[in-house]
Amino acid sequence: MDTRALRWFQLVADGVTVTEVSELERTAQSAVSRALARLEAEVGTPLLRRSGRTLRMTHAGVAFKHHVDALMHELDDGLAAVHQLVDPETGTVTLSVQPSLGAWLVPDVVGSFRVGHPEVRFDLRPKRDELVTTVQSRAEIDLELSTLRPRDPSVRWQRLTSEPLRLIVAARHPLASRSAVELAEVAEQAFVAVRRTSLLRHQCDELCARAGFSPDIAFECDDLPTLRGFVATGLGIAIVPAPRGSAAGARNEPLRYLRITDGGAAREVGMAWSADRRLLPAAELFRSHVAERAAAGLLPGVAPGS
Repeated sequence: MDTRALRWFQLVADGVTVTEVSELERTAQSAVSRALARLEAEVGTPLLRRSGRTLRMTHAGVAFKHHVDALMHELDDGLAAVHQLVDPETGTVTLSVQPSLGAWLVPDVVGSFRVGHPEVRFDLRPKRDELVTTVQSRAEIDLELSTLRPRDPSVRWQRLTSEPLRLIVAARHPLASRSAVELAEVAEQAFVAVRRTSLLRHQCDELCARAGFSPDIAFECDDLPTLRGFVATGLGIAIVPAPRGSAAGARNEPLRYLRITDGGAAREVGMAWSADRRLLPAAELFRSHVAERAAAGLLPGVAPGS
């Protein structure tokens, strides 16, 4: 059904003459009349009847008009929603985030972006399984920030920064006064670790294996804040990303961060997006912002003392 004919029917039904409709729409009067006639043929019954110089609705027209008004209202709302979506200054960016990056990377890139683009909205989705990318050609995710480097050729990936790993111990631990450590030195100690669906867990296991031992996992935690709490109370030691943005290892802190001298004690942080589908303008604008901020070295650095 021709949406123009429906809009013209609305106008005529509301008392606007065919001549006035043609002038408003800058089209021939005969074109408006033919469009209304085609609409009536599609509906299967007359919708308008002539009364002097104007057209009035028939009973069928009154019934039809009620639904046309609702339909066109929904259509206009839909068009407005699409316009808002594709406008780079008012669109929505759907961002998948590895939880461990939520405390420093995400606030930095989103906050700095919103300074220049305050109307852009963000739909943040935490990654449940860090071993699998959430970016796919048919997925609703625009961009992913994580430490996973996808091997799928349909996924593009850009390195943003490197995140050093540290060994954390309680403030009263015998190693607390040290600034650095070899992992072989702690082979006999109990570890606190995140679960196996975490990339960090896999990297910790690999680092320990290269140091010649398999870590004794005393506790498994779902997230890094819980893990740090367990270590702070002396329930074990752990390998975690170095903190960003604020001081670490101060005298009143319950944890000490020790530099790991073993090779490979760092992880890459990157941004991924689908190569098979075009990013909407707002998402592309944000992708460029993140890439430029990383290239300029403006991402938060490792905290002093960690």
